[in-house]
Amino acid sequence: MDRSRYAIIPVILLIIALFSSAYIVDETEQVVVTQFGKPVAIHKKAGLYFKLPFIQQEHYFPKNILEWDGDPGQIPTKDKTFIWVDTFARWKIEDPLKFFETVNNEMAAQARLDDIIDSAVRNVISSYPLIETVRLSNRKLDTFEMVLGKELKLQLPHVKVGRQGILALIKKQAEPKLNDFGIKLVDVDIKRVNYIEEVRKAVYARMIAERKRIAEKFRSEGRGEARRIEGEMEKELKRIMSEAYEKSQEIKGKADAEAAKIYADAYSKDPEFYSFLKSLETYKKVLNKKSVIVLTTDAELLKYLKGINLKKRKTHGR
Repeated sequence: MDRSRYAIIPVILLIIALFSSAYIVDETEQVVVTQFGKPVAIHKKAGLYFKLPFIQQEHYFPKNILEWDGDPGQIPTKDKTFIWVDTFARWKIEDPLKFFETVNNEMAAQARLDDIIDSAVRNVISSYPLIETVRLSNRKLDTFEMVLGKELKLQLPHVKVGRQGILALIKKQAEPKLNDFGIKLVDVDIKRVNYIEEVRKAVYARMIAERKRIAEKFRSEGRGEARRIEGEMEKELKRIMSEAYEKSQEIKGKADAEAAKIYADAYSKDPEFYSFLKSLETYKKVLNKKSVIVLTTDAELLKYLKGINLKKRKTHGR
């Protein structure tokens, strides 16, 4: 019974040694095997591998693309404009052995990326005007102002390098330094660009002043247009009134002529009666309670009144 127990011990030790010597490399991993701290093997392909148990040790590193997100920083451009730049990058461990010997782990690699990429971003952006970091090309802008039907396009400086060129220069400057750590820089991009607080306030103030200038231009042109419309309206009103007066005078002249013709026709038929009616109209206009008229007895105005008195006498004599 005791002999069988002791016979199992080597088997158990063999199984433990077998399990300790075997290790699996995943498709997303790469392994550096060290012996007493010195690299002895590198495995980049997935599969089952073996090592010396208790003597050799495996170190796993990711083989897929990793991300780096930098902290926003204040950078002056070549034209002395201070901006906040927020960048990010994608990287991978290209040489696991060199990576293990220099930075050893991802946390230390992130620190190296902070130093190298931030420095490259600062150097490149500060060497070019702001327009190069903001715009990709000299493509015509779709945004414009319309002032009384006239298109006012923005006049921007000419772009020589552009955003993509800036990013390519940043990558070109940072890549050789990262290669020394076994790191391949896959891509660098800018997440956000913004003015610093002081510059942003000045830009907003300039934008407000520009909008006020455009608004005042609208008001001035509106007032001028209103004066023009009022002038045309007054001119048109005078023309209408002149034509109306001319028309009324024409109608009045025709009416007077027609009335004169009627009067003439009536006068020609019975001149005595016409004269009598006109005399009555004259009496009505001239004679009233307050009228004082001094006339001779043979005045033409009183001829019909004389006839009335003569008839009254004849009537009383009878």
